[in-house]
Amino acid sequence: MKNILFKGCGTAIATPFDETGVNEKEFEKLIKNQIQNNVDALIVCGTTGEASTMTTEEKLATIQCAIKTTSNRIPVIAGSGGNNTKEVIEYSKKLEALGVDGLLIVTPYYNKCTQNGLIEHYKEIAKSVTLPIILYNVPSRTGVNIEPKTCLELSKIPNIVAIKEASGNLSQIAEIAYLCQENLKIYSGNDDQTIPILSLGGIGVISVLSNVAPKYTHNMVQNFLDGNRSTATKMQLQALPLIKVLFSEVNPIPVKSALNILGYNFGKPRLPLTKLSEDKEKFLQTELQKFLN
Repeated sequence: MKNILFKGCGTAIATPFDETGVNEKEFEKLIKNQIQNNVDALIVCGTTGEASTMTTEEKLATIQCAIKTTSNRIPVIAGSGGNNTKEVIEYSKKLEALGVDGLLIVTPYYNKCTQNGLIEHYKEIAKSVTLPIILYNVPSRTGVNIEPKTCLELSKIPNIVAIKEASGNLSQIAEIAYLCQENLKIYSGNDDQTIPILSLGGIGVISVLSNVAPKYTHNMVQNFLDGNRSTATKMQLQALPLIKVLFSEVNPIPVKSALNILGYNFGKPRLPLTKLSEDKEKFLQTELQKFLN
């Protein structure tokens, strides 16, 4: 039986920046709030965490801060993907030594590798660490899709345990579930498809929404897992307007604005991402107030 890192709601947590770098005080504050509101895991230094504009030293310090703050209460899963297999291996080893519970590894971007290239890339990484690995499929960002038959091959590797599916293609996700069965668990990578993916056998979500609505997102998934499917479906539909505005510009631009609106000091995204436009910020504020009141 493969090691399941978590079932339920894992937050793809944002990273707060100030003029000196990462604002660890605010990061700790958000992590504590996440734990108090029952999230099941933290995913640190992924897309939402803006890992692509952080130095290696910043990423390691941020992940170490998450490990210390969670204090083994929930799993800490760290993003370690890239488009240079050798560098991903070296960095993944550092994260294993740091004490993370698992790795989230996005497909290589820009190189335009073949499906065989994906298999070899992930095989080499998996051989280099003992940590559980979650594949991350987000072709809209990377330009490469992990096809279902490729998932089947990768599911044969003992420490590749799950996939974060953000392709938006429910037919593909259904095929992955059919082919891989218990050998590759599925997490929704899109907040607006959480319940549809759970209905295909998924076990949770890696969520942007839960940055600002952690208890709600946890309860929505838990209701589904507990068999309260009607309640879970209603919660999914009720959250759609807020989810829509949280993706009105590229993630994590809106969610950082949302956290600032809620009283955190998360600063603005790093270039080339920019602050949320003024009209969308007003709309975001309205939807947040509606949702949280």
